Order: sequence, then C-alpha cells, then structure tokens
Amino acid sequence: MSAALPAGPLSIGSTIGIVGGGQLGRMLAMAAARLGYRTVVLEPQADCPAAQVANRQIVAAYDDPAALADLAAGCAVVTYEFENVPVKAAAALAAKVPVLPPPRALEMAQDRLVEKTFLNGIGIATARFHPVNDDAQLGEALAAFGGSGVLKTRRLGYDGKGQRVFRTAEAGGFSGTCEAMGNVPLILEELVPFKREISVIAARGADGAVAAYDPAENVHRDGILRTSTLPATISPRTAAAAHEAARKILEALDYAGVIGVEFFVLADGSLLANEMAPRVHNSGHWTEAACLVSQFEQHIRAVAGLPLGSARRHAGCVMENLIGDDVLRAPALLAEPDVMLHLYGKAEARPGRKMGHFTRIAPR
Repeated sequence: MSAALPAGPLSIGSTIGIVGGGQLGRMLAMAAARLGYRTVVLEPQADCPAAQVANRQIVAAYDDPAALADLAAGCAVVTYEFENVPVKAAAALAAKVPVLPPPRALEMAQDRLVEKTFLNGIGIATARFHPVNDDAQLGEALAAFGGSGVLKTRRLGYDGKGQRVFRTAEAGGFSGTCEAMGNVPLILEELVPFKREISVIAARGADGAVAAYDPAENVHRDGILRTSTLPATISPRTAAAAHEAARKILEALDYAGVIGVEFFVLADGSLLANEMAPRVHNSGHWTEAACLVSQFEQHIRAVAGLPLGSARRHAGCVMENLIGDDVLRAPALLAEPDVMLHLYGKAEARPGRKMGHFTRIAPR
C-alpha cells in the first residue's frame, strides 16, 4: 500500500527526500532550494556531491531500515536520482511517504528485458531482443540475428559497463561468455543500423500535465555520453514521434517527475527506443542554460505538486561532459562568454568519472 499523495502543492519550507547523493541529487537539491524547499539526502558516501548543498545527509545504505524510516519521517515526499534504488526499499518508503516517480517505474527500468517488454506492450518499438542465461541460449540468439548483436547484463549496467558486442565475423567465439560476464541474466539485442542517437527529457505533473523538451542529439564515446547538441538534426515528424513515445510511457506508469528516454534514429527517420531512465538525465543538463526551467526544477515542480514550467528552448547549444582530467579545462571554459559551467564537487578526477559539464550557447 502506498502513502497518499498530498492534496495540493507542498508548502514552502517542506522537506523533499532524495535517495542518492551523486551529481544528479546535487542538482535536484539546488533546484529545490531555489523553490523554497529543504532537502535530505540518503547516501552511504559521506562526502557525496549532494551533501555539499542539501540541508542534511543520512549516511547509510539505500536499503537500511532505520535510515529509510528516518528519511520517511522527515520528508513530505521522496524522490530518487538513479534507477538502481532497491525496489523493496522504495516500496518500504512508499508505505510511509509518497515516493515519486512511483516505484513501479524503477521495476520497469531496472531490468532490460522487463523494460523492453513493457515498451513493446504500450506500442513503442525497440530493437529485437532475446533473453540469454547460458552459452547455448546465446548461440541460438546470435543465430537469430545473423551472428551479431549486443550482449548486455539485464541489470545494473550503465555507461557502457556490462556489455559485449558481437559482429558476424566473431559469431563462433562465444564459448565461456556467460561465465565471463558473471553468470547473471543477460539480454542479446539486435545491432541497429542507426544514423544518430537522440533523447527526450519529459515531465508529467501530479495533475497529468506533460511537458517535453526538444530532443537532443547525443554522441557517446567508450559507452559514456560525451555531447548533447540542440537542435538535433531530425525532422519535426521524428521529434513529434519521440515526444509521443515519452508521453505514452509517462501515462502508462501514472508517472510524476522527469524521465529520460533514449532512441535510435533510423535512415527513414523512424525511431527505436533504446532505454528509459526514471529520473533526471545526463542528456538533459543543457536545459540549465538553454531553457527558462531546467529539467531539475521541472522534476521538483512535479514531485512537489506544483504546475510544470515551460520546456521551451530559447537557444541552440552543445552540452559536453567533463570526464576525468577534462575538469582541468575549467579555467579556460570560464573565460568564454557563452559558456555555462557546472562542476560537481568531486575531489578526485579518475578516468571515466564525470566531474562536471558545460553548455556552450549558440544563436537559436
């Protein structure tokens, strides 16, 4: 049983709980403060980025019963900054305090097989896929896709981790693959001959209103998002199809909050959904600089029961992640007149670690 949602908008001074203390939690806490709300972050890492800006941090595991009880007791609503929050923990919270987006969204997003089955079930096309639990099933799945495909862990993969690509020439060399990937449930997805990758950031309010930002064109390197460019080089028809798919997902999940949905764009402009993230999303960071209402403010508005803001873009832009030692570019970037820089407060720059991002504004 879930706790009842507040009858109206949260009053100024109310406290919003955030499960997860990374950079997304940090930016959510900053947005909440601008709207007059306090925040409490549940995060096991004591020096997490969000702790630097939140009103309080509970230093404990995400599934610690005492910590969850503490969080529920001190908050009017709870949200989360990443999709791997334990579903049981979210459900335990939801029995005591409203949790938005709803825990069902976590269930749909945490398992790639469940996610793709859900998307297909509401009429959203994806790449073809097969569940894989052993090398024999992998061989059968590869044969179905002509010897090629992308093998992924069904759970907990992100930024290119937990993946292996097979191409036709390598089709016979799969013996021992499942063991090498940890003998966990896997999924083989068909290789898609896409022209570009895009994503849509959309929000649904407590009243059912939906607001969607313009699609961003994304470039990944080593499995990590490098840049998001606006406007994307797609047709209005493709953009409208992406917005409609996001709307279907939001309504099917009775969602409140921001969601990120990634797509492959095929040669004819049609779309295949790649994955969804029930949270604010890296490819939406550009909204800080090129929209009046950022994805972070939009999420806080949604979970607080406030009216959604405009998702209109007032400028073209390119958002770029600062990964590892890229953060050393900060002084030079600050010297540019059309750049907005956001650093995450992380003490150590490690290879592959997102240290910040910047958005370079261009004429609309």
